[in-house]
Amino acid sequence: MTDEKVKRRLTTVLCADVYGYSRLMEADEAGTLETLRRYRTAIARLVERHDGRIVNTWGDAVIAEFASVVEAVQCAVEIQHEISSDASQTPPMQFRIGINLGDVMVDGTDIYGDGVNIASRLQELAEPGGVVISSSVYDQVHNKLSVGFDCLGQRPLKNIAPLTSYRLTLGGQAAAPRGVPIQTSAAFSESARAPRMDDRREPASSMNIVSEWFTRLPRPIAAALTVSAFLIAINLLTSHRIWFHWPVAAILFGVVLRTVLARESDSRTDR
Repeated sequence: MTDEKVKRRLTTVLCADVYGYSRLMEADEAGTLETLRRYRTAIARLVERHDGRIVNTWGDAVIAEFASVVEAVQCAVEIQHEISSDASQTPPMQFRIGINLGDVMVDGTDIYGDGVNIASRLQELAEPGGVVISSSVYDQVHNKLSVGFDCLGQRPLKNIAPLTSYRLTLGGQAAAPRGVPIQTSAAFSESARAPRMDDRREPASSMNIVSEWFTRLPRPIAAALTVSAFLIAINLLTSHRIWFHWPVAAILFGVVLRTVLARESDSRTDR
């Protein structure tokens, strides 16, 4: 007997699953199946747009993989925006999405291993219509996309060691999606033009706006602003002589220099 070497690769795995699928099927089998087929078509087109591929569509789930972590997260955000814009379904069909960057085993067109299992478990942590990513994905995208991230800490996962995960806050615009969002039916187009109830909320308070803006800043900039504010407060509360401008200027200059160098490094890597 000859042992074939198992092929492996590092890839980004996206797992999407319908929330409450059994309940939807019990209420309306034919309608639920038709909606699932339509949404799968939309998901497949968005995955292809972001240079990914569909690996499997067993049951009500969709497994896809991407060479780019950024493209995978952008695709997930567009999927949720696309589906949430369809107000024609009663009750609505919602997907939960998990994304993980990890090592997988390759068997033909299928992929297996912890890299896939973790993505599947992460989608179980997501809220209906939400996206949860692993820390390995967060490390790659948190300073490249204009979406917010909420740290969920270490959550226990079935048959998998606890790991740190992050929930995407999808209230704002996704980072520069390429092209116009795909609509899969006339109902999609009409519902996309109609304002949803979520979009008619009262304006947020100034404190909430500042807090949301601050949470979206890259970590080095947020840390620099926090330290600078602390130094200013100490200076104003303990001394009549103004001295905070020198350390604050040095801190801000260092952060700006680091940000510029990091972006130049990223641009050289992309080329």
